[in-house]
Amino acid sequence: MRLLSGVTVLDLSRLLPGPLSTWHLQLLGAEVIKIEHPHDGDYARAIGPLDGTESFLYRHLNANKALRLLNLGQDEDRRQFLELVQQSDAVIESFRPGVMKRLGVSFQDLRAVNPRISLVSISGYGQAGAMALASGHDINYMAVSGWLYELVKQSRTPHMPNVQTGDVFAGVLNAALAVVSAVLAARHSGVGHHLDVSITAGLLVSNVVPMLAVQSGSPAQAPETSLLDGGAPCYRVYATADNRHLAIGALELKFWRKFCQAIGRIDWADRHWQNGQAPGGEDARALIEELSTVLVSRPLAYWTQPAGTRRLLRHTGTSHGRGDGACGQCTLRDRR
Repeated sequence: MRLLSGVTVLDLSRLLPGPLSTWHLQLLGAEVIKIEHPHDGDYARAIGPLDGTESFLYRHLNANKALRLLNLGQDEDRRQFLELVQQSDAVIESFRPGVMKRLGVSFQDLRAVNPRISLVSISGYGQAGAMALASGHDINYMAVSGWLYELVKQSRTPHMPNVQTGDVFAGVLNAALAVVSAVLAARHSGVGHHLDVSITAGLLVSNVVPMLAVQSGSPAQAPETSLLDGGAPCYRVYATADNRHLAIGALELKFWRKFCQAIGRIDWADRHWQNGQAPGGEDARALIEELSTVLVSRPLAYWTQPAGTRRLLRHTGTSHGRGDGACGQCTLRDRR
């Protein structure tokens, strides 16, 4: 669907958050013009496996985008860029705060040629404040916002996910939402806006459950003692005999009961948090050990084949993954 047909976005960003954000926008029908420096370009060109002279990552992120090579530090190239601004709805950038002004393309400069233009600035820590000019990457934003603490297990060592959580969750999606919101507002008012997308701030406000627990005065919970971090037997990843893993997500009592019935342990059916079992408590830890013993006794195929757990996948929340920890497709879709 071309829901954003007629919207033009100029993309000055590099690497992942900005380009993936505008990838979503072009998928919805926006015209995206990628602006790159003639020599430095986008560093994503060299990241990961190469497809000829460019990386697969770069090719994917910038598919279906027009490309203009412009050095905004040069007067003529800057003039050409501002001509594009006159015909566009939004500009998205990911420079450090202050760089756009130094290049002569600040929000004030853009508005001077197009009052309806909106500027979306993606940065690690926002356009102002004590950390505005600090350098960082996804792992830093996750640490400062508290997300890494939520990935701590009993070893007390934070787990580093091989997914750019901050970049994608708080950068990409918030930037895309900012572009759409700003363009819609400008079409009503005739006035553009400068929107500040801080990845760290986006992570912080999205970490809703732990944040509200702290605000309510609840003490910080130890790893694997809460409902969603492995403290409940019904919501946890379990090893199988072939060094693969089965993810159980039976938070609802009715699904937990069907799960217990499917594996032949109906005697466990009432040992569930909705019946008062405390996540991380003595009974929960004991049941985790018991269930772990059952599931590790058989290979993953035993639990996922039609004679075994296709019933499981249909009636409970389970999915499976390889021994390297990568999860397979979610099988909740089988509950139909």
